[in-house]
Amino acid sequence: MAQHIGVVACSIPGAALCYETIGIEGAKLMGEWGHPEMTLHSIPMSEYTPLFERGDWQGIAELMLRSAEILARAGADFLICPDNTIHQAFPYLLDRSPRPWLHIAEEVACEAKRRGHRRVGLTGTKLLMEGPVYPPKFAEVGIELCLPAPEARQAINRIIFEELVYMKFRPESLAYFQQVIEGFKKQGCEAVALSCTEIPLLVNDANSPLPTLDSTRLLARAALRKAVG
Repeated sequence: MAQHIGVVACSIPGAALCYETIGIEGAKLMGEWGHPEMTLHSIPMSEYTPLFERGDWQGIAELMLRSAEILARAGADFLICPDNTIHQAFPYLLDRSPRPWLHIAEEVACEAKRRGHRRVGLTGTKLLMEGPVYPPKFAEVGIELCLPAPEARQAINRIIFEELVYMKFRPESLAYFQQVIEGFKKQGCEAVALSCTEIPLLVNDANSPLPTLDSTRLLARAALRKAVG
């Protein structure tokens, strides 16, 4: 029997894409219409955002643990969080969690290594791009991370929080991402990590100047593999 996947959501569109990917791609491993049992729990993002603003990662961990406890009681065997930024709270929650977690940055780094990349551009929220979630995971597999310029980090952050989390997909925003990714290409990057779970709703392999590492779907596929064993 497949393991029960617990999904700790923060922003809605990225969590929905992760959930949908598990459901649809589950059939490839489990047969027609098959997928592992899943439960998703979401505390409103409005409870997370004030904690982001003051850098209260302990407080964010407490919210994540609230979801984790509910999911454990629902029968989840392990947990995933399709939100890159709040992985910064992992050090405050792992020892107290009722269930083990997969780590989104670890899955992206492993895929980058599997593809043979040596240098990867990083996109995501400003907190994610400037924070400690991705660098150690990529360093462990010997891959260099490149960041956009500071003004580009701010612009990407605005697009995420003002547009993508509300399912607004503007041509000018896609063009801006393409410009940033073209800059990575000129710096010798071989791929771009889409490390906000909403970015893959706007940017994909078909419209990106570089191959993409879709953090949302990579986490979903890792959860599928673990659940099916």
